[in-house]
Amino acid sequence: ASFTISLRMVDNITVTIKPRPGVSPSCKIRVKNAIRSELKIKSGENVTFTFTCNTPEKYFIMEIHKNIDCVSGPCPFGDVHLYPPGLPRLNRTFVWDVKASTKAGLELKFSTPWLRQVEPGETCPDFVSYNIKSCIDTAIVNIGTFCRNGSVSRVKLLGGVVMSLHLPWNSPLTTSGFNIANRSSIKRLCIIESTLKGESSITLMSPNYPLGFPEDELMTWQFVVPSNMRASVFFHNYSLSNCERKEERVEYYLPGSLSNPEVFKLSDSQPANIAGSFNLSLQGCDQDSQNPGILCLLFQVVVQHPQVDENVTHLVDLSKEYNMTVTIHFEGWPSRIPLMSEPICLICKHPRTCDRIVTLVSGAAYKISFLCKDLSRLRITAEKGISCADPQWCQRKIYSLSVPKAITQLPIRLHKFLWKLLAPDLINVEITSPSLKLQQHVPEQRCNTSYSYSIVSATPETELNVGVFCPGGSIEKIQMRNNITISLKTFGKGFLNESNHQDLKMTFVPHIKDECTFTVSPDPKAKVYLQTPSWPYGLPPYVSISWYVVLPSKQVARLGFSKDRMGIACETGRAYVNIKEETPGAEETVRREDEPLPEPRNMYHSFWVNVSNCKPVDKTQLTLQFRVTLSDKQIDLGVILAVVAGAGVLTAIGLTVCCVKKKKKKSQDPMVGVYNANVNTQMPGKQALFTKGRKNNESHVYAVIDDAMVYGHLLKESNGLVAPEVDVYRPFDGPVGGLPPSPPPFSFRKDIKRSSDTEEPLPLMDTDHDAYTFAQQKSGQAEDSGDTNEKNNGDASMSLLENKEQDGLVE
Repeated sequence: ASFTISLRMVDNITVTIKPRPGVSPSCKIRVKNAIRSELKIKSGENVTFTFTCNTPEKYFIMEIHKNIDCVSGPCPFGDVHLYPPGLPRLNRTFVWDVKASTKAGLELKFSTPWLRQVEPGETCPDFVSYNIKSCIDTAIVNIGTFCRNGSVSRVKLLGGVVMSLHLPWNSPLTTSGFNIANRSSIKRLCIIESTLKGESSITLMSPNYPLGFPEDELMTWQFVVPSNMRASVFFHNYSLSNCERKEERVEYYLPGSLSNPEVFKLSDSQPANIAGSFNLSLQGCDQDSQNPGILCLLFQVVVQHPQVDENVTHLVDLSKEYNMTVTIHFEGWPSRIPLMSEPICLICKHPRTCDRIVTLVSGAAYKISFLCKDLSRLRITAEKGISCADPQWCQRKIYSLSVPKAITQLPIRLHKFLWKLLAPDLINVEITSPSLKLQQHVPEQRCNTSYSYSIVSATPETELNVGVFCPGGSIEKIQMRNNITISLKTFGKGFLNESNHQDLKMTFVPHIKDECTFTVSPDPKAKVYLQTPSWPYGLPPYVSISWYVVLPSKQVARLGFSKDRMGIACETGRAYVNIKEETPGAEETVRREDEPLPEPRNMYHSFWVNVSNCKPVDKTQLTLQFRVTLSDKQIDLGVILAVVAGAGVLTAIGLTVCCVKKKKKKSQDPMVGVYNANVNTQMPGKQALFTKGRKNNESHVYAVIDDAMVYGHLLKESNGLVAPEVDVYRPFDGPVGGLPPSPPPFSFRKDIKRSSDTEEPLPLMDTDHDAYTFAQQKSGQAEDSGDTNEKNNGDASMSLLENKEQDGLVE
């Protein structure tokens, strides 16, 4: 198809068709018989042309440039038309170059849906964009690039204007969308009017953004806000130039203010919750000619309805706190920056001092209010530092690591509270939980509380992640050598109620040997799982950790490791696991990294478990987990019988000695040891008990009062659970059976062998059941050839009596 463009001389228009940048020139323009790659049509010319291809929009663009003189002649006020008609369907740019005096600015008024400013290089959704430049003498200032559908309704400029409209080849737009309204003196670079209706959010930039605002210039934004709405200003990105004179600043004319204009630095929190229309001006300064720097500003204005609870204030009293900061922020901060189009939540320290992020510091009290429809999107993060400047003083002080009520009473969820504990050299930190104790979060025993503590010990060389802990466990205290960071994190809404029962305490203590020491008092009703720090990544090289497990007197602990070996090989040094009970003479169990870990065992006293790491040869680090289970100690009947037997033997010796003395005094009292000719000295089923051949002189024959029978009824009454009273002699007046029991030997406990898997004593040896009897030997039985000396299982009382007899004490 052929196209004809006819331009009148008075139109002062130039049309240029030129190749599209970056596209190969495989299509040409034919004018009469000439083939061209570019065509320029000036005012007063009439040109007919065709393209050598069917899709010229792929290869050509078009620029329509119109000069308007508002200095020497009348200015064409009113709508600006897209002229000339009948142009080919190419990507085209209309440029209106308006000359005007600096004494009378030009006002460009845009028809609805108005304009929206975008950053340079940003593409508009419909590919229709406007660009506005101001021309003051020879200087050109880029006011900004705009898309359709926004809030910018008018722009006033000092001096001339270069207005550009870019349309894609398939755009149906037939009007420019703006008009030249009038001329008026503005005495500043420009004024941009933004009309806001309903709840909305807009973004605006200073001229020449981001290259720099002109030196010592002034510009203004006028915001038209309905009186029933509230507006807030937020500076998102700005930079400052190097000023020689004056000072860069922003000025506000606010409704109802008694001090207009209100002056702010660009680094200040900007006014918020503004009721009605207001102005914002940006003032530059005289810059350093050698190093001018760059002044630029990108900011956001948010308009929203007044909040129902905007007049509700919450007192946050931090006046008695020290070295603490409290930050109220949106969910996801600081890793996530909310989009400017998202609904906004504002935190206000003053009716007009609001922001999406507010930081409160200790030593002051604040009245906080919220401009937010959904407070659940807000979070609190707090941090408190505790240090020890005077070791003699701070070692006597106990610090409470609890969240202040000033924070928990706010209608916002606490996300994190950090305590940074700084200890000087040779002073360490001790963490205790006197009433609740702590439970270590492990895969086999997960925390299910509304909050937990993450403890990290750090030095300039290394960081030790001690672990995650929650209340309600068996760990009484944790001692650490280095500076500590404790992070309390909350889960769900239950922390508000549970926060009243916090009991985490901290104190500074003298230097300890290991990097970390745990004191554990296991719960008798549950298993306790403990694991090395920095789980699951592994214990750092050359780090030593200890656990001290405290056992009640009537409890026995079952200690077992979750795996058979440490699972590492050492490049330098050796890794050890040491286990030792805290009792005199206790043996220490030591295992190296190349040895199997100890089998499950019973511990009868409080004990230590120490893990010391080496430098592993590969990336595999040392990770160990063990469990402790408590159970009641079983009453050992053999021990009770041994005690009774010992008491019985001593009593028998005492009675024998007493009788001998009384016999020497020719007392008339009956003797305890009485000669009995009808006693058989041979034990049934046993031969050759006596080797000294004393059976013929009968010097060894006695009628013996057996202490086991005298005190046996006490054992029956106590059911074997309580040791009988053996310190009071009771005369024996009961019948003597044919086979009285013999007291167990003193070596009874040595014969009890405990298995690693059970606490029950093994059956006694056969010799433990041997009973000495003194009944008359029946005819036909073999006579003894002597007495057999059984050192391990013999009758202690019998040996003692034999010794007394040989010494002449017994007749």
